[in-house]
Amino acid sequence: MAIQESARKDDVLYSTVVQLGEMLRGGRITSMDLTLSYIERIKQVDPKLNAFITVTEGLAVQQAERADKELQGGSYLGPLHGIPYGAKDLLATKGIPTTWGSKIFAKQVFDFDSTVISRLRDAGAVLLGKLNMIELAGGTGYKFGSASATGATHNPWDLSRWAGGSSSGAGAAVAAGLVGFAIGSETWGSIVTPSAFCGVTGLRPSYGRVSRHGAMANSWTMDKIGPMARSAEDCRLVLEAINGTDPQDPTVRSSWRFTARQKPARIGVLNEGPSGISQLVADAIDVLKKNGHDVRPCKLPDLPYESVAATIQRAEACSAFWPLIRDGRLQELSDEGLKTSFAAGLNIRAIDYIQANRMRVQIESAMKGLHALFDVIVAPTLPVIANKLEDDLDKVFGSISDPLGAMGNVAGLPCVSVPCGFSNRMPVGMQILGAYGNEDDVLSVGMDYQKSTDWHKQRPPL
Repeated sequence: MAIQESARKDDVLYSTVVQLGEMLRGGRITSMDLTLSYIERIKQVDPKLNAFITVTEGLAVQQAERADKELQGGSYLGPLHGIPYGAKDLLATKGIPTTWGSKIFAKQVFDFDSTVISRLRDAGAVLLGKLNMIELAGGTGYKFGSASATGATHNPWDLSRWAGGSSSGAGAAVAAGLVGFAIGSETWGSIVTPSAFCGVTGLRPSYGRVSRHGAMANSWTMDKIGPMARSAEDCRLVLEAINGTDPQDPTVRSSWRFTARQKPARIGVLNEGPSGISQLVADAIDVLKKNGHDVRPCKLPDLPYESVAATIQRAEACSAFWPLIRDGRLQELSDEGLKTSFAAGLNIRAIDYIQANRMRVQIESAMKGLHALFDVIVAPTLPVIANKLEDDLDKVFGSISDPLGAMGNVAGLPCVSVPCGFSNRMPVGMQILGAYGNEDDVLSVGMDYQKSTDWHKQRPPL
């Protein structure tokens, strides 16, 4: 039986992973109650949002029943045991459609689970369904937020605005209280953008931290899988469950468990021009200063971050989706921008790709030098708020630069985006970027900030 009383139910469904775990272990709620309540809310709210592609109600009920038996029998699998979640629809799920956000793959069903799904199952988490995404995770570039087989995901804070891409369903589902947490992926901005737009916390792990076995490939040397949740602490718990070595993905070389910083961090602040968003981030930085961190201005080395990221990502995406290109199926894609960007990507020469990767080595070296001076670097996640659904993304993002996002993804650096306020009643995010392999610093600073603020506890007016 689902949780009763509307006000209490909302409080429970918007609880953090930490709080939900305490309720489950204390017997104040069952996984079945929680699961049925989330499913009920999905049925009520998701028609407005379009965050889900597939709701796995039967599987969720089955997994919740098992979790309750285990918990009641004293078999505790960890902090995610019994907690419902959603997964971006590029992760293979045995016997369940995995569409990659595309009509071309609408009937695609794998006979195995991706490593991330398997590890969450082993941790006792309950899969509520597969979440909407930009078609082929954006491929080589797209023009509108509706670039998906099932259309755009609406932002819970304003249904006329976009939830962000490409992990749009994950951002909206967490923000709207449809899941306890979600799994997204990022090649360049696909976790942090919907996190900032929807007012949730998103963690992009270091490259090679989480196995990508069973995940759709977009860019082999830039793709990363990570959690989106209500808090940095939630993201930490999810990352602990899904990270680690996997013989199916040789890029994952070690396992990780969180170790909190024991002393204040050296924080570098990127210089930003005056704007409402920059002021909100400046206010957030003041919070970090008051908490005792050493905050100083910093400047990125002058390198072509965005052109390097674009060259590598587009060339690798054309390789990953070569069968579609070879078979003349680009015209079946949902977005004109996707069709033309793939065509343009084919013009990238081998020498350009090789030179970009040589420059990547210089970028990685420069960032090691910068991180010798600063433990983390902070800046606005994006200099804009969520755009209108009908807006041309070339115009929205074409006039802004994203050197930190490009550099972070080219070098495979960890980053967390945390909510830090509102501009025109829409959420704004601050990104906290760390050295390669150093999720500890990124999460420690994010958790410290959220202990002193409540932006991450705000709920959209649904």
